[in-house]
Amino acid sequence: MGKRRRSIKKQPESPPPPASPATHAPCPVPSPIPSPVPPAPEQAPEVLVPPDWASAAAFISSDIPPPVVLVCGPANSGKSTFSRLLINSLLPRYGRVGYLDTDVGQPEFSPPGCLSVHVVDEPIADLRYPVFREAERCCFYGDISSKRDPETYLNSLFLLYTYFVEKYRSPGSEVLPLIVNTPGWVKGTGFDMLVEMLRYICPTVVVQIRTRMQRKNLPDGMFWLDDGQAGPNVIIIDAACHKSLSGESLKRKDGGGTRERRLVEYFKQCFPSDISLATNKELAYALASLPPYEVSFSDVTVTHLHYEVPRTEIWRSLNATIVGLANSCDTAQAVPWCVGLGIVRGIDVQRGLLYVITPVPVDCLQNIDLLLQGLIDIPRSIMQVKGCISPYMSTNLRDTIRERDLYARNLNSPLVIQNGDCNTDDSDSDADM
Repeated sequence: MGKRRRSIKKQPESPPPPASPATHAPCPVPSPIPSPVPPAPEQAPEVLVPPDWASAAAFISSDIPPPVVLVCGPANSGKSTFSRLLINSLLPRYGRVGYLDTDVGQPEFSPPGCLSVHVVDEPIADLRYPVFREAERCCFYGDISSKRDPETYLNSLFLLYTYFVEKYRSPGSEVLPLIVNTPGWVKGTGFDMLVEMLRYICPTVVVQIRTRMQRKNLPDGMFWLDDGQAGPNVIIIDAACHKSLSGESLKRKDGGGTRERRLVEYFKQCFPSDISLATNKELAYALASLPPYEVSFSDVTVTHLHYEVPRTEIWRSLNATIVGLANSCDTAQAVPWCVGLGIVRGIDVQRGLLYVITPVPVDCLQNIDLLLQGLIDIPRSIMQVKGCISPYMSTNLRDTIRERDLYARNLNSPLVIQNGDCNTDDSDSDADM
């Protein structure tokens, strides 16, 4: 943040002065910094993989050359869980597996609102739950559904796929298998978008998961191809049920609750792993205690992804919102690469300053000159905390979590500013904005 000069500064102790009341225009969210993941144990013993899932994974992992697998099916059918199983099945043979996550509502390894491509090199310990991983590349779409702007959604997806192919499937490169996990919107425009995705990616294997409700399933056969065209292997498996995978019948996911929990976990990455943040109240107070980055208006450009804002209100519209952090020069494409998310904790219009908290490392922030504002809201669970005044936290926070507790440890970068450079470390979203 600060292309012309290094203006990222960490405010010492006091939170920024409250600016105008927060507007509720939401914001985009980029790709996270990998949270520390404990060594992956063997697959949890209570997880029972359905026989047809195990057979499909074994068949795909024996494929030569490394396959491109697209997993599709209606919502809540088990696409993400099967994709995790498939990653674990492919790793012993290939060592590394590509993963293209296209579900902006419930991404596998990134926060909501993002499309991302990853290279996974270690097994997934628990097939039931996702964990954050660092993305090779990430695009911030800024919404939890592709309905609002299908064209931008597809452009982001195609850009990520092209990046992976050029790096990992072109002649002379290390050829890796790729898993493409798709959203559960498979009717109407969602179906049309899936057809476009299949035609562009041309997978070598398509895994279609079916539920008992036939009307929700995709059509039989290679529905995306014209008659007479040769197609990939199509594998049909049933959605897991009864005592498979979780020890109980699959229940409908709480999409909204899952997204909130993912955002909470993302912003916990602002803190060292040895700081206990077991409750939303602890997290809210901890985020309010973080000295924010100070960013000059002149060093960043704001892009509103799904709506227009009057020019006179551009800066105020950022107040108390989540934004995607991007570099306008990273690519000549219309969709910039995103490095992570931040919370705009305060605006000082008179001084021309933003105050931002984010888990993105400071060395990545030096090149950020673009803030992407979409429709991803700060989790209500950390805004509606007793004793906290929204959008700004109460001021008597350091009695609960002191600065010494947060920063007197080895955090990779000091808080002091030397020679105009920002040496601040982890800072993240202010849960209460």
